[in-house]
Amino acid sequence: MQVQSEDPTLWDNASKAQDILREKETLKAQVDDIQAIQKTLDELRDLIELAEAEGEKDLVAESCQTLEDLLKQTQQKRLEAMLAGEADANNCFLEIHAGAGGTEAQDWALIISRMYQRWCEQKGYSVTVLEHSAGEEAGLKSITLRVANKKKARFAYGWLKKESGVHRLVRISPFDASKRRHTSFASVWVFPEIDQTIDVVIEDKDLRVDTYRASGAGGQHVNKTDSAIRITHVPTGIVVQCQNDRSQHRNRAQAMDMLRARLYERELQKREAAADEAQSSKTEIGWGHQIRSYVLHPYQMVKDTRTGVEVGNAQSVLDGNLDPFLWGMLNQKK
Repeated sequence: MQVQSEDPTLWDNASKAQDILREKETLKAQVDDIQAIQKTLDELRDLIELAEAEGEKDLVAESCQTLEDLLKQTQQKRLEAMLAGEADANNCFLEIHAGAGGTEAQDWALIISRMYQRWCEQKGYSVTVLEHSAGEEAGLKSITLRVANKKKARFAYGWLKKESGVHRLVRISPFDASKRRHTSFASVWVFPEIDQTIDVVIEDKDLRVDTYRASGAGGQHVNKTDSAIRITHVPTGIVVQCQNDRSQHRNRAQAMDMLRARLYERELQKREAAADEAQSSKTEIGWGHQIRSYVLHPYQMVKDTRTGVEVGNAQSVLDGNLDPFLWGMLNQKK
């Protein structure tokens, strides 16, 4: 890769050059992480030996705790090494839609949205809300987030791609005066952002473009002009929306990027269908199709139906602690 990047003819093919430099940057970051772990390990080994020789028990205990933290980092890097899919290193879009059930389901969609945003914040990813449709009384009918890699937070699509599916909530409803237990559903769909070097052919005749007035927060201009864009790809039925910007043209450009990404993700799913049944999870938002259940009553537990991973502290999961489930999916792949 180093030899290729230093080839004088590299930029004769600009798109290939960008691919090579992007891959080089990703590999360099991985190597840097491994070298940093090795350096810390060597320093800790010397520190522990010295502390033991001097009888510094507190320092030994502190160093051992640091070693445990280093072990967790190493385990994560091992899992990241498995993120070698075609688009795993890319940014991604994350769509959430409330299922049937009115206010209950819409509130659940809002809770799920917060859960993913908190996970992204904790891991260092950048999150932008591209579109949201507020619920009639509370919560959200739908929301689209863009999750972008940053220096210390990579493989956004690789980590989140297996979150696509139906998520089920069981709780005592805060909207039910009789305090009865309700079951709600929301769907999550994750697809990779793609760059301009990937050719996805979209013909104008296959598109239906609608403009509408944005809802929710955004300022007077956003709420008083038809700047929001909805694009429907007629052959596939794929619908994308964007209301992030006050400019209709910029919203349209972002919506087209999302559509290209959705069509690309559709092709990736076709290729992986033989070894992976992720496509089958994108079905009706209701009973029998959930990939994960979040139970808040009569006990607390979050369970992934694909891997069997369970976490007893449901509130911790809703606060963004998704690692046990993400790691579980990668371990299952391994």
